[in-house]
Amino acid sequence: MFRLSLDELAHRAQRCLERDDPHAVDQVISLHYDALGYYSGTPDQRGLLLCNLGSMLSIRFQRQGNSHDLDKAIALQSEALALRPVGHPNRVSLLVNLGLRLSDCFEHRGNGQDLDKAIVLLREALALCFAGHPDRYTSLNILAIMLWTRFEHRGNVQDMDEAIVLQREALALRPVGLPDRSWSLNYLAIKLVTRFERRGNVRDLDEAIVLQREALALRPAGLPDRSGSLHNLANQLVTRFKRRGNVQDLDEAIVLRRETLALHPVGHSHRSSSLDALATVLSTRFEHRGNYQDLDEAIVLQREALALRRVGHPARTSSLDNLGIVLAIRFQHRGNDQDLDEAIVLQKEALALRPVGRPDRSGSLNNLGNILSTRFKHRGNDQDLDEAIVLHSEALALRPVGHPYRSSSLDNLGNVLSTRFKHRGNDRDLDEAIVLHSEALALLPVGHPYHSSSLDHLGNVLSARFKHRGKDQDLDEAILFHKKALALRPVGHPARSISSNSLANRLCTRFERRANDQDLDDAIMLHSEVLALHPVGHPDRYSSLNNLGTVLSIRFEHRGNDQDLDEVILLQREALALCPVGHSGRSGSLNNLASRLCTRYGHRGNDQDLHEAILLQREALVLNPVGHADRSSSLNNLANLLSRLEHQGNVQDLDEAILLQREALVLRPVGHPGRSRSLGNLAIRLSTRFEHQGNDQDLDEAIVLQREVLDLRPVDHPGRSTSLNNLGNFLSTRFKHRRNAQDLNESLDNLRCALTPLMQHDPRQSRFYWSLANAYLLFHQSGLDVIGEDTDSLNAVMHHLKAAANAVSGGLLFRLQASLSWVEHADHHAHDTILEAYATSIELLDTYMSATASVSSRHDTMKLFPRTLVVDAASCALHRGNVRRAVELLEQGRTLIWTQMARFRTPLDGLQECGDHAEALVKRFRDLSSLLDKPPANDSEGTPSVDVEAEATQYRRLVKDWNTSVEEIQKVDGFSRFLLPPSFSNLQDAARDGPIIILLASKSSCDAIIVSYQEPPVSVELAINVENLVRLANALQRTVKNDASPKEKQAKLIQALRELWVKVVHPVVEKLDSIGEPTSRIWWCPTSFFNFLPLHAAGEYRSGGKSLSRLYISSYTPSLTALIKARRRHDRSLTVSFAAIGQNHPPTHSFPLEFVEAELDLVQSLLPPSPTVSFTKVTSVESTKSTVLHTLRNNHWIHLACHGTQNFVEPFKSAFLMRDQPLQLLDISHMDLSRHEFAFLSACETAVGDAETPDEVIHLAAGLQFSGVRSVIGTFWNVDDCTVERLVKAFYKNLCGDGKMNSKRAARALHKAVQSLASDKDVPLDQRIVFMHIGV
Repeated sequence: MFRLSLDELAHRAQRCLERDDPHAVDQVISLHYDALGYYSGTPDQRGLLLCNLGSMLSIRFQRQGNSHDLDKAIALQSEALALRPVGHPNRVSLLVNLGLRLSDCFEHRGNGQDLDKAIVLLREALALCFAGHPDRYTSLNILAIMLWTRFEHRGNVQDMDEAIVLQREALALRPVGLPDRSWSLNYLAIKLVTRFERRGNVRDLDEAIVLQREALALRPAGLPDRSGSLHNLANQLVTRFKRRGNVQDLDEAIVLRRETLALHPVGHSHRSSSLDALATVLSTRFEHRGNYQDLDEAIVLQREALALRRVGHPARTSSLDNLGIVLAIRFQHRGNDQDLDEAIVLQKEALALRPVGRPDRSGSLNNLGNILSTRFKHRGNDQDLDEAIVLHSEALALRPVGHPYRSSSLDNLGNVLSTRFKHRGNDRDLDEAIVLHSEALALLPVGHPYHSSSLDHLGNVLSARFKHRGKDQDLDEAILFHKKALALRPVGHPARSISSNSLANRLCTRFERRANDQDLDDAIMLHSEVLALHPVGHPDRYSSLNNLGTVLSIRFEHRGNDQDLDEVILLQREALALCPVGHSGRSGSLNNLASRLCTRYGHRGNDQDLHEAILLQREALVLNPVGHADRSSSLNNLANLLSRLEHQGNVQDLDEAILLQREALVLRPVGHPGRSRSLGNLAIRLSTRFEHQGNDQDLDEAIVLQREVLDLRPVDHPGRSTSLNNLGNFLSTRFKHRRNAQDLNESLDNLRCALTPLMQHDPRQSRFYWSLANAYLLFHQSGLDVIGEDTDSLNAVMHHLKAAANAVSGGLLFRLQASLSWVEHADHHAHDTILEAYATSIELLDTYMSATASVSSRHDTMKLFPRTLVVDAASCALHRGNVRRAVELLEQGRTLIWTQMARFRTPLDGLQECGDHAEALVKRFRDLSSLLDKPPANDSEGTPSVDVEAEATQYRRLVKDWNTSVEEIQKVDGFSRFLLPPSFSNLQDAARDGPIIILLASKSSCDAIIVSYQEPPVSVELAINVENLVRLANALQRTVKNDASPKEKQAKLIQALRELWVKVVHPVVEKLDSIGEPTSRIWWCPTSFFNFLPLHAAGEYRSGGKSLSRLYISSYTPSLTALIKARRRHDRSLTVSFAAIGQNHPPTHSFPLEFVEAELDLVQSLLPPSPTVSFTKVTSVESTKSTVLHTLRNNHWIHLACHGTQNFVEPFKSAFLMRDQPLQLLDISHMDLSRHEFAFLSACETAVGDAETPDEVIHLAAGLQFSGVRSVIGTFWNVDDCTVERLVKAFYKNLCGDGKMNSKRAARALHKAVQSLASDKDVPLDQRIVFMHIGV
């Protein structure tokens, strides 16, 4: 045997390492074995041979994978270590080598004991490398690596912390200037980032980035290690972006990634990893900003990376994973099935490359499970869902307690179990999901970067359990978790929208349970905020539109604001446009839009909405074919829509609806969580068909189905009360059909049980009270006794209708409808509660309207309710002998729109003197009133929906705060009735200067009420009914507008005015005579169609005949309160500021007014000169809208000569026509004219009003008075230039001919001016009576 020296053996080993020749390795190992035989010298020689042979065997293991080599290497190096006892100078190197071999064994077999032994050896090695030892730096690094490996295997944070301490010491041994300092900086930075991910301390992350920046600076362009530092710094910037949401970090990371890729051109061994890294960060930026170019580029890069990692490449699995993930993301946003299927194929290949035993298998299991779950949600194939659960379960088993990624597997498995529960209803899935998410949260304590995500996940499953079992504690706990999660994701955080959406959804659920308006408003604000974060083009905009639409729809159902409903439909249309054919979310979007259109149909009755909804829902059903998980929901929704076609009498639609409901029910077998809903819907459809066709079998089946629903909803189930209510209603229906007393008794029992468990704020209360009222009404109508009650059934009807109207949680709209039903039944049965019912309805109508931000929308709201409500209420009080109450009800319920605006301008001078607290209340009230009295800042037609919604929500909150401030003021002594409806004793003050005649027109009679200053009110029954009153008003209007000859027109007009005298005015005059009113002035306060009659012109119109104008000077007032306010005196300056404003030919009008400019000069000539009057003239050339508004504010006496128009469709758009734009009543209504004395409206139709809401008195003249002008002259219809010239001249001579200006003279001056025209045969009768006076 040829003996080689130890140096020659070492030389051959070195040459072998430089060549990739397996035979050479085998030869060197054989030579070392031989040497062991012939070197039997000192222990040092043998120890060196053993150590070198162990190293060569380790190298062969690494190249060929034969574990026998590794075992032998460990045995040889252990023997070598024994030959170098403690104190031996070369013991350190053997400790390190043996430790490394044991580490290799751990990585190969996963036996933690090997790793523990390695760490023990490496600790001893470090202890032998005292401070200053040349090998201490290496020992610190190697021990840190081993501790870190054990941390990654077991999750022991002590190992993590010790590794970082060791790494810090190693860095300290590499001060600035040493070439390998950058390596230590990089290594420590990586460990700090990992600790941040574990504990969430951002100081670790910030320090890591500082270290990496220094490392990068030490590796300038051209150095081979620069790409590694670029890569690591980019990783850490992305991590910080995910924590704080600073897009600058993300953009910088992409710049670094692109530089890294440039350093790895085609052919470079690291190009594939650089492609992968750049693709990942581009995908992250896409999810934040929604730029599809980023996503598409990421996919292109991932495909190139995968192509570079062919079959057999060790990193191929990572590329398969990553490409699959970005394809899945693109599918979720664009809905292309090919992306989804390809992603699954890729993930399955990745999993196959990670067989059982591979430590990274769990990652592939999770990825494939997530994508299969996505496909299940898209296609509804149960096999995908079951396979996803199996995969996630296996992944969790591979991540035992202590594994750093256990929490992720817990969450993933919890999510898919929750999904399966929603589709199959197995309670065990839900309970297990909650246990899993709870354990995950416990593993992610406060401060951990994923703590917020875990809070959201647990909140979601607790909410699902609440919906299934109805335990309020689950819902409250879910909301608490979501609030904590949102607090951890401040504005700018990339995941804030997720927490905002989750919290908003839970708040919405709680609102539906408890009806706390704050929950609903908060939910809307959160969804609005999220939508603002997702502008046009953002991939998540679609879901944000849907979420905001859903919650606005709920608010509409609660408050009934049409603007909400229209806004919802706009949002849902935009969402649908973002889901073209093929998009995964299209069926859901079709369903959402269809549902909202159906709601609008039910509210407004437009068949077009219903037919469009049905078309949309049919398309949604096609997209959910047989076998799809969402098919049952689509069947159910389409059936609900078809049943709404019942009004068209097409039984085929109802029959189809029932067939669809039956199919849906088959898809929801016993145990399915949605079965009870399908049973209930089918029952409702069958009940509806019974009402149309009278088939007893339908009604009987409906009751059987509803009983099954009840069985599926045990005590404490949130839907049980609804089921009891529905069953009770069905039984009531069957009683009406068959008269079986048992049905009615059972109905009443069920309805009582439905109501009993409801909490105080449950929004269903009102509906259930109403159902009970209907059941008691059946008892009353049938003459049956209520078993177990000693209560009169009719009283019970009224009691429950009253309860329905007063249940605050029921929503203002429904309560108002319930109160109107109470009015109807109390009136029909002449019940004692009738006046209370009327008063409640009027109060609710006022409150309901006050929550509406714009004046025009309040007017639209008024048209939805009985326009005779208030006059019928007053008439009821009158016929019950309570005249004072009749006046109070009229004042409370008429001119609601003007009254609500006036509340914001209420003076509080006396309150300021009641102390500091009172002074603060005054300031608060005035500040809030000022905000509420402002016109809307935005035109809703041209404003982004989020801004409109924010403004509407802000308005409602201001109203709430304003109401609170009013309640606080009412607690102050002397202010207990502040802004409460005025009592008759307060209203009587309106008659201080003369009696007020209220003309009341109701369905039962027409009456006058004479209100005197100090005498009790007196009622007068008029000789006319409502039908004849309407006929008379229409006849008079037709006569005035008729183009007949002057003689014919005058004859018809006289006929109408005579009828007005005989049937209306003369009975009042007689009563005035009998009570001896010593006055020449009277005020008319007309209601209903009395508003359209020139009462001041009534008379016999014959020689020597009587007429009102010869007896009294008539003025008008829209309300008693308005007249009282007009009488309030303000400090007046010695100089009268008078403005005459003219516009002779506005662009929107076809013919000019020839006399306008001359009229302005005439008015000036008739006024007292300066300094008594400070006169301003605004000519036709100057009279733009803005100029006129400025002039109106700055002058307290006004003369307007122009075209006037009454808009009968939208009366608040009635206007004075100016040179550029119309000056609308809406503009005037927002002005404070409380110091204005007088306005002469020399224009057409300034006091006409709106026939649909006559008791709101919406016309230009009334608008000026409500805004504060004390005395106004207006016109009933069109006026001629010739008449204007003569009347203006006569009026101003009578008003101020003596040089004095007093607005209280206006009525008398007009009266005399009109009388002066009576003898002028050139002025026709309709022109002599066209002017009227409003105010003092």
